[in-house]
Amino acid sequence: MCFLCDNPGATPADYDRYLDDLIVRFGWAITAVAPDRARAPFAYTIGLTRFDLPELVVTGLRADRASVLLNQLAHHCHHSEVKLLPGEQFELTGRECPPMPAYSIEVAAVPRPDAHLFDAARRYGPRVRALQLVWADDRGRWPWERGHRGGRGGQPVLGPRATLHRADGSA
Repeated sequence: MCFLCDNPGATPADYDRYLDDLIVRFGWAITAVAPDRARAPFAYTIGLTRFDLPELVVTGLRADRASVLLNQLAHHCHHSEVKLLPGEQFELTGRECPPMPAYSIEVAAVPRPDAHLFDAARRYGPRVRALQLVWADDRGRWPWERGHRGGRGGQPVLGPRATLHRADGSA
């Protein structure tokens, strides 16, 4: 799944051209980072910054599931007046993101996108903002709750939890 691994002889400039093509065709691209001994898998968008939107990142999911989730929400953010806010929670059903199970999602701001979204940060520099899509496990437990099942490597949360404040002043 690594572009340079799958394309022997390709250069980093070839990878940049590949990303450019995806961003032009679809509005964004997705980079998935495989797990290793030090970190869980994660994936993120590249290209939403062009529309003055935050990039999206998800941790702890296989690349195929992460890509479906990120594409669904990137499409929503790009084509909707509604913007995701830190602290917001919502449900995604399998119908919205086939072939995925239903997910409860909480949005968290990522204070240091440059530490995680390498390709987006390299491309857009300090303009990059990011939101993490934190998911509850199949029993409805969040990563900050005891007994959360996050798979191999867990689900690292890249920023603090936020309380969503609505226009009416309620939390």
